[in-house]
Order: sequence, then C-alpha cells, then structure tokens
Amino acid sequence: MSASSKKKLRNEQEAVKLTERQLAEQKEAKKVKAYTVAFAAVMVVIVAIFLVAAISNFVTASGIREKNTVAMTVGETEISNAELNYFFIDTVNTFYSQNGSYASLFGLDVTKPLDEQVFDTTTGDTWADYFLDSAKDSAHSVYAMAEAAEAAGHTLTEDEQASMESTLQYLSAYAGLYGYSDTESYLKAMYGNGASEKSYTAYVEKSILADSYYNAYQASLSFDDAALREAEAENYNGYSSYTYSYYYLAASRFLEGGTTSEDGTTVTYSDEEKAASIEAAEEAAKSLIDEKVTSIETFDLAIGALDVNEGTTAASTYCEDTLYSSVGSTIVDWVSDESRQAGDKTYIPSTSTSTNEDGEEVTAVTGYYVVLFESSNDNNFAMKNVRHILAEFEGGTTDEDGHTVYSDEEKAAAKAEAEALLEEWKSGDATEDSFAALANEKSDDGDGTTGGLYENIIPSSDYVENFLNWTLEATTPGETGIIETEYGYHVMYFVGDSELTYRDYMIENHLTADAMNTWYEEVLASVTATDGNTSYVTTGLILSNG
Repeated sequence: MSASSKKKLRNEQEAVKLTERQLAEQKEAKKVKAYTVAFAAVMVVIVAIFLVAAISNFVTASGIREKNTVAMTVGETEISNAELNYFFIDTVNTFYSQNGSYASLFGLDVTKPLDEQVFDTTTGDTWADYFLDSAKDSAHSVYAMAEAAEAAGHTLTEDEQASMESTLQYLSAYAGLYGYSDTESYLKAMYGNGASEKSYTAYVEKSILADSYYNAYQASLSFDDAALREAEAENYNGYSSYTYSYYYLAASRFLEGGTTSEDGTTVTYSDEEKAASIEAAEEAAKSLIDEKVTSIETFDLAIGALDVNEGTTAASTYCEDTLYSSVGSTIVDWVSDESRQAGDKTYIPSTSTSTNEDGEEVTAVTGYYVVLFESSNDNNFAMKNVRHILAEFEGGTTDEDGHTVYSDEEKAAAKAEAEALLEEWKSGDATEDSFAALANEKSDDGDGTTGGLYENIIPSSDYVENFLNWTLEATTPGETGIIETEYGYHVMYFVGDSELTYRDYMIENHLTADAMNTWYEEVLASVTATDGNTSYVTTGLILSNG
C-alpha cells in the first residue's frame, strides 16, 4: 500500500472515529438533555409543593380563611369564623373554669380533641358541636341585643365604659405576662390565627353593650302593689315556706325470695313477691304514723325500730323553711294544704310509670313517703339592709388541717382597728353617708364603691353566723356595733328594713323574670340567625395536656 493510500486510510479512520465520537457525544447530549428535562420537571413539582406549602402556611398564619369565611349571619350582619371563634373559645373556657377536673362527670375528656368525643349518643353530636351551638346562641343573643340597644339609643354608663376600657387595656399586660411579643400574638394564641386586636375589641364592645342594655331594661321594670297582689292570688303557696320531716320507704327493701340466674348475676322476682314487698312497705309506713309519733324525736325512734333498719342509724330528713318550689312533688300538695296543722302526719305512695308489652302505660307503687308536718311560713316579714367596715385579720399560721389560725395578738390588733374606725366615724358627721364613705376608703371588704352595703338579708341568707345574727336582731336605723367573724372584726351599721317584705320581693322577682323572658325572646325573634360555614372554628381544641 502506498504512503498516500495509508494516509488516506488514516484520514478515513480518523473521520470514522470523529463520526463515532460525534455520535457518542450527541447520544450523551440527548441523555443529558433528557435528565435535564426530567430534573427540571421534578424541580417544578418541588417548587410548586414548596410554594403551596408556603402559601398555605401564610394563609393559615394570616387567618385569611377565618376572617373571610362567614360562619353565621345575624340580621344583616355577617359573622366570620374568626369572630364566632371568640364566642366558641369563651364558651369552652367558661365551662372548663366552672367544672375543671369535674368535667369527666359530664363525659368530657379534657385531654382529647372536642370534635373526637361524642356528646349525644342519640344524634352523634360531639362536644365540639355542643359548644359550637352554644357559641352560636351567644352570638345571636349579643348581636340581637346590641342591635336593639343601638336602635333604642342606649349607651354605656361611665362605669361600664371605664370597665370596658380597662378590660382592653389589660390585654397588653396579659400578653407580656404570658411571654408574647405583642397583643396580636397573644390574641392569636388564645383565639386562633384569625384573631386580631381590632376584631376582639369589637367583640368586647358589642358584648358589653348587649349586657348593659339587658340590665338597663331589667332595672326599668316596676310593679305596683296591685300587680303583686294579682300574681300572689294566682299562686299563693308558691311564695310560702314549710318545715317538715320525711322518710322514704322503698318497696325494694322489703323484697323476699327471688330467683337467681345461672351465672349468679341477676335476681328476678315474681309478681306475687313484688306485690308482697309493696304491702310490707305500706305496713311499715303505717307504723310510722302511729299516735305515739308526736315529734321529730319520736318519729326518728319509730324509724330506727323498723326491722329493715336494724343495725343502722336511719332517721328522717328535716326540712326547715323550705320554699314551696323545693318541696318534693310527691308530697307538696299535702304539705302546703291550708288545713295543715303542726303534728299532722301521713304516708303517700311514690309511683313510677312504664309501658308494658302491649304498649300500655302502667303505673306501679315503688315505695312510700312518710311525712311529719311542723309549720308553715308565709314569708311576710321585712328584709334587712346593713353596711359594714371590715378590719381584716392579718398574719396567721396554717394548722395541720390547712386552716389559717390567728393569735390573740393578731385578733386584738384587728379589734383595735375596728374600734378606731368606729370612733373616727362617730367623731365626724356620724351619718349613713359618712359611714359609706369611710367603708369605701378603709374597709378590707368590697371594691371600694358600694359603701359596705348589703341588702335584702333574710334568715336563710348565706352570711357568716355572727354577721347574720347581728343584722337580723338590729331594730333601729343607725344602730352600730362591732362583731367578730372568721374574717376579722366588722364595724356594723344598720340601715333599716327593705321597702319590700321577703314575700313581695319573691313575687316581684317572679314578675320580673317573666317579663324579661318575654322581652328577651321578642328581641331574639326580631333578628334572624342563619348558619354559614364554620369549617375554620377551632373545634379540634384540646383543653388540657394532661
């Protein structure tokens, strides 16, 4: 082969190699391009996911959905999920603050989400549904009442305005106290991402306006003597009280015989055995109204002597000055009968109603109430009004039972302070007004605005014994004294009797309640409430971390 031929061959071979290299490069380029396209596609998806997540987080944090989704409409006002959430959270918090560790008695597990716990097994409603319905009712009430207030031209009193402003001013302090950078962050932590200072302020303002108008309308109601007497005539006994003792004999305590199931868990009784137990219970009841029973003491002796009470300390239940409305339904007609006299006694069957296999209602005796009457009280006595200044005990030590115990020196110091306060009052104008002013300035009880005043005190009032006794025994307006209670020494000032007797006070309260219920229902009915989308209310709330 000539040199030129070899050179040509080498050139062709180089060309072939070049072509192969180019092909390879082109092939690799296509592969790289394919990878690049695939990578780009993956990156687009990743970026898209990132953007969606970022937008979702932004939307969640901003509360856009909560603020712009209508949860319900009251009249012409649309209430957002964020605004309804104020009512929802406050409804839940009120329940929890009132019941706390006892919430489980209602079937609520505070460590689990509200929307995962069934409240009503019949409907399948959850606790979240229950609280949400309550929140809607509250929102309907507040917005309807606020609308009525605005229509009537009602405005807040100076004290109410000051109270509202104080509530709002405390927000910043609470935020700092709980470690939040600002009020907005605190509100979001409390009420969800849709919360804001502006909307919460509107919520507080509307709620206080609604309460103010409700209270103002109630205060405007008055009833003359004719109205009181008319209401009394319709339900005379309803305002009286009764003192009596009773004892219940359940027929089940007299059951004998019975058949035990094979597994030993159930005992069934025949109709004859049940009838015999009712008859035995009645015989026992009759023995308790024997002529020997003339007092609570002899009544209790007879109860203790019953065979079914052998080895027990069974005794009657004593009911003193029990209002008609609190007397048991089985015995109330007998107890409140006008002819009833001290020492009267009787036994009254207690019954239950059920439906038999044929769908018919069947009434059966389940036992007997034995009742011994003592007295009735028409409650037509004067109520008492009193002012006081408390010189509180200071210091003290805690005993092994957890009670605070004060030394004689600590008690003497409080007594000396009370005596000095009484002398200070006597050395001045010595009037009710000056006593009230001194109470506002120096009493350790109250908020410094009421002048130490307590009104409409009756024998059954829930006051410490010495305080109550002094008030009930006082007779002359302006009468003063110093008494000791578990809280300290009280400088007492008797204002006088209330204008209404206790009986008329109860009648007036009854008329007021009826009038308020009617008015309130009319206000609600005048403003329609319509449900919306409540998806963004925090129904998955967990009350406690355990």
